[in-house]
Amino acid sequence: MISRYREAVAPAYLFLCLLLGGSAQGIWENMVLQLLGLAIIAWAAWLGAGHRVAQPARHLLLIALAAIALVALQMVPWPPAIWTRLGGREVIAEGYRILGMGAPWLPISVTPDRSLDALLWLIPPLALLVAIVGVRAYRASWLAAALLLGTIAGVVLGGLATGFFANVNHMVDLLVCTLPFLAALLASALGRNRQQNSAIFIAAAAACLLVVVGIALNHSLVVYALTPPVLAASALLLLRKGSPWHRWGAIVAALLVIAAVAGLATTSVRTGQLGSDAQSSAQSREEMLVTSGKAIRDFFPWGSGLGSFRSVYQLYEDPLRVNDTYVPHAHNDYVELTLEMGAPGVLLIIVFLAWWARAVFGAWRNPDAGAYAKAASIASGAILLHSLVDFPLRTAAISTLFAMCLALLIERPKAPAQSRPDLRPTRHVVVR
Repeated sequence: MISRYREAVAPAYLFLCLLLGGSAQGIWENMVLQLLGLAIIAWAAWLGAGHRVAQPARHLLLIALAAIALVALQMVPWPPAIWTRLGGREVIAEGYRILGMGAPWLPISVTPDRSLDALLWLIPPLALLVAIVGVRAYRASWLAAALLLGTIAGVVLGGLATGFFANVNHMVDLLVCTLPFLAALLASALGRNRQQNSAIFIAAAAACLLVVVGIALNHSLVVYALTPPVLAASALLLLRKGSPWHRWGAIVAALLVIAAVAGLATTSVRTGQLGSDAQSSAQSREEMLVTSGKAIRDFFPWGSGLGSFRSVYQLYEDPLRVNDTYVPHAHNDYVELTLEMGAPGVLLIIVFLAWWARAVFGAWRNPDAGAYAKAASIASGAILLHSLVDFPLRTAAISTLFAMCLALLIERPKAPAQSRPDLRPTRHVVVR
């Protein structure tokens, strides 16, 4: 019974993050998730003392700890002889000179309060990650069910277009990432008895219909880029090993991924408030990238500090074209992190992507990896692809979903324990 309760921790927390962690929720809901996340991290640290973590999980946790350490280093005050020479801070130093004040000790981050706030947003995904890889407080099918229930709740209660998000493109992530896990649920049901099989198929078909309706009614351009490759890759989970269609399906999925990258790279994606005024100088993703590039050149190689994008971007906007529309993010997570984290952040991104590629390869090549690991590779790939033109990982809902995918990528089901018989084997005596 205790084991069952432990296995429900990660699915329950994921479900709460999907309900409360969308961008439409306020600070109080996210504060609740962060406090619960801290409790889960402390519980996992106490319960997992001495527990051996698999090598891929250790590497992933080390990358996460390195990222946290880098942000913490950005918040350490430095003497003016150092921070004034880091690049991009001439305006700050000039402001103190004009006021006739000596430059004080300041951190690398130009907005240390927002850096601390951004660091707190890492708590929910980190909590889910350690709950899964640290103390195995999950069951893969329960995580898939929690994702499915959270998606359905978003569609039914929050609305077909946006769900619990303020950004329609973030709802796309949730809907699209549900598809491979629906396929994994169906694939895992194939080996069960006929009665269970029929019940799961009926439930999955109804859920799939609702998700497809939500995708069809979402008019975001990202839908047309992400849905085809995700559907093609998800279909591979339902094909038997050795099927001649498996190789062709993989080729089609790869071609659709290339087409999605090309489409996202050449299409200006407008979301939320940025899409309401076609005359705004900040609406075009290309213009945002050009302006962000200027800031990157000035603040490289140390960056401006995690969470500082909005404040830094305003310094590089054309004053003659500024209106009441502001740019909260770069609509490209990789560009935004390059500005905020500098060269060390770029290095961490490269290391993480290398880790992810190796984990995906192992999920599809390792016979011990099941359908859920493959589904996780598809869903996490969709989120990484979407991050080229948006900021999905800036919400607790999508970041915890991403953390779940990373954990399932490297987690392998335990081999069934072989119980030792209580009685000695019977010896037969043959009388001739």
